Amino acid sequence: MIYTATCLFGLESLLGAEIDALGARRLETIDGRVTFEGDASLCARANINFRFAERVYLNLATFAAYTFSDVFDNVSEIPLEDIIGRDDAFPVKGHSIKSKLFSVPDLQKITKKAAAKRLGAAYGMETLPETGIKYQLEFFLLKDRFTLMIDLSGVPLHKRGYRPERVEAPLRETLAAAIVKLSRPRENVLLRDPFCGSGTIAIEGALMMKNIAPGLNRGFASEEFPLFAEYFDMAREEARDNIIRKTDFRAFASDIEPRCVEIAMNSAERAGVSDIVSICEMDALDIDSDGMRGTVVTNPPYGERLLTLEETERLYRDMGDAFRRLENWQFYVLTSHEGFERLFRRKADKVRKLYNGMLPCNFYQFFKNK
Repeated sequence: MIYTATCLFGLESLLGAEIDALGARRLETIDGRVTFEGDASLCARANINFRFAERVYLNLATFAAYTFSDVFDNVSEIPLEDIIGRDDAFPVKGHSIKSKLFSVPDLQKITKKAAAKRLGAAYGMETLPETGIKYQLEFFLLKDRFTLMIDLSGVPLHKRGYRPERVEAPLRETLAAAIVKLSRPRENVLLRDPFCGSGTIAIEGALMMKNIAPGLNRGFASEEFPLFAEYFDMAREEARDNIIRKTDFRAFASDIEPRCVEIAMNSAERAGVSDIVSICEMDALDIDSDGMRGTVVTNPPYGERLLTLEETERLYRDMGDAFRRLENWQFYVLTSHEGFERLFRRKADKVRKLYNGMLPCNFYQFFKNK
C-alpha cells in the first residue's frame, strides 16, 4: 500500500525519520509531504505514532491530468468498491498547484461524478445513499499530476487530545515536538520554557522522552474502515508496551499569566506527563539556572498578535541580558521577527526556516552560552 503523510513546511526530514523507524519505505519527499510504502497495519501505527505529521492518507492512484476528461476517465477506473461500501459516504475536496486545471470546485465535481459512476456501477445503483462510513476523498494536483487519496486520520494529528483549552496564539503540537527534537533533549539536562503558554513545548518534550505515542489516546477516521480497523488495538498495545516508565528527564515551564499556568497544568495532567513536568507562574526575565545544566526551548511573543512590535523588541533585548546568566546552557528560540539576533545581541550558531501554520519563522539555535 502507498501512503502519504503531510506536515508543516520544514519538518519533512523529521517525518521521514519517523517513517523509517516504523519500517516503511520512503518513495518521494516534496514540500510538506512524504510518500511511503507499507502494509495495512502501517495505517494504525503511523497515525498513533507520528509526532510531526498533520495527516496520513492512503493513495489510490496517480496520473497525468491536463483536461477534466483525464480526471473523469482515470478516477472512473479506480476500484473504489474494494474500499468504499455501497452505503458509505465519499465527499471530495482537494488542492491544485501549478496545474492547467486550477478550479478546485470543478475538480471536486468531476472527481465526485466519476467516483459515483464507478461505485454506482459496482453496486448496481443509480443513486448512492451515502449514509454509512465517511471516506473523505482528497485530490492533490501538482504540476498536472493528479493523486487521489483517502484521509485516514480525520481530525488532524496535531490535535493530540490533551489540550482542549486554548491560549491566545497557541503553538501547534507538531511544531512544538519538532523544535524539542531539534534541541536534542536528554536526561539530566533540564528542558526549560519560560514563555510556556499552554505548556505545549514542555509537554511534547516529556511525551517524547517517555516515548508516549502522541496519538495513543485519541481516535482516527480509519478505525471505522473495515480494511484497517483490526490493526488499531494491536498498534495501541504495542505503543503502551513501548512507554518508558522511569526517566531522569525533567521539563520546567513557566508563564507570567496565571490562566496560562492553569491550562498548562491541566494539559500536562491529561497528557500523562505531570510527573516530570513542573509548571509555575514566573516572569521569563527572572530565569535562573539553579545550578543545573539546561536547555531553553521557547516560542516567545512575536509582535504579531500578543505584543506590539516595540514591546516585542524590548522583550528580546531583555531576554539577551537575562539568558546570559545561564552559564553553559543552550538556547533554541522560534520567532518570526527577522531581527531577533540583533536584539538578542548574539549570532545564532544555526538558523532553520520553519512555519507556524502559514507564518514563516526562524528557529535560532545557540549551542553554547558565551
